[in-house]
Amino acid sequence: MNVTHDIYDPDLYVDGPIHEIFAELRRTDPVHWQDMPGEPGYWAVMKHADVTHVARRPDLFSAEDQGVVLENMPPDRLAQARNMLLMMDPPRHTAHRKPLAESFQVKVIGRMEERIRSLCQTIFAAAADKGDVEFVHDVSGSLPSQVVGELVGIPEEDWDQIRDWAEQSTSAQDPDLAGDSYSSGDGMTDMAMYAYSFAAKRRQEEPREDLASLILAGNFGDGPMDDMEFASFFVQLVTAGNDTTKTMLSSGTAALLAHPDQLAAIRADHGLITGAVEEILRWANPLHYFRRTALVDSELHGVDIKAGDKVAMMYTSANRDEDVFGDTAQDFDIRRSPNQHLSFGYAQHFCLGVHLARLEGRVFFDELLKTFSTIEQTGPSKRIRSNLNNGLKQLPVHLAR
Repeated sequence: MNVTHDIYDPDLYVDGPIHEIFAELRRTDPVHWQDMPGEPGYWAVMKHADVTHVARRPDLFSAEDQGVVLENMPPDRLAQARNMLLMMDPPRHTAHRKPLAESFQVKVIGRMEERIRSLCQTIFAAAADKGDVEFVHDVSGSLPSQVVGELVGIPEEDWDQIRDWAEQSTSAQDPDLAGDSYSSGDGMTDMAMYAYSFAAKRRQEEPREDLASLILAGNFGDGPMDDMEFASFFVQLVTAGNDTTKTMLSSGTAALLAHPDQLAAIRADHGLITGAVEEILRWANPLHYFRRTALVDSELHGVDIKAGDKVAMMYTSANRDEDVFGDTAQDFDIRRSPNQHLSFGYAQHFCLGVHLARLEGRVFFDELLKTFSTIEQTGPSKRIRSNLNNGLKQLPVHLAR
């Protein structure tokens, strides 16, 4: 049995993730063929076990061959994008990730806690003065842009622009967010151009204690990156650090407001926040999917996959797979344990910034609940029109101490 819904259609996601459709596909068609307008369709992989199989077999399913989004990129754009870590296969991926891994270890990231806490306090003080805020951009988006800005060494006056470009690059299917007032109308290209100039300037300066200096001085298998390679690397690092974290914080706040009993439980015991962050990541994962391309003919869940086929790892479906999460897979449960969600990816591409994202989430919600006795949604939220970005673009909230 095939579900007749067009799960590629970005309009289908405007009212929320299509969990009922995904649940039916898990039961009836777990490796589902979906047509696309104007180019070949793709296999949508729905089950947790199948997604992890695709993720851990880069010899069968490549990120580098054609990239990680469903739409085929023009050759010049693809060549540039292959310098992003998320679009590399081993051994190139290993060579580029290894020099950075130490900087993202839990002990190193842990030293940032007090700075992140201070940033949260400043953001919430400004929000308290307003009272009524658009939470996605006024509050949630402010923290990651400042954290990533400081971590990478981006000048403070550029943080807002970088955040806008990050949002554009992941939300190109939404006309409200895609942007048309910038030099190219393409956030990813504009950010890459900025990064190219940024790298050239930083090479002329004394090294600093930030990621930009570390990357520019690093050996990535065959020596340091050139400025174009750095530009692509910068785009991924900054976009992931900005946009997916903003989504985690805003979607997490919306989830807690929709489940007041669990919000009350966290208020009574802030020790529950760590588990709540993991459940937010599972229940409201920031990205619906990443793509791979089959390198050889193979079989997945009884379906023949041909070399060259697109394969989409559907995280939004896998994160609610009843075989892993049981009868409560659709429920929001801050006490869920274990929580084997796939929102940080899996295997070689497990998120490099996982410890930073978790720390930002834990400190953000800790300080949010310490600061405000009242957190109330004052109107309907609005979702991003996207089959990739599973996030909000508007969440009106009233905050009071």
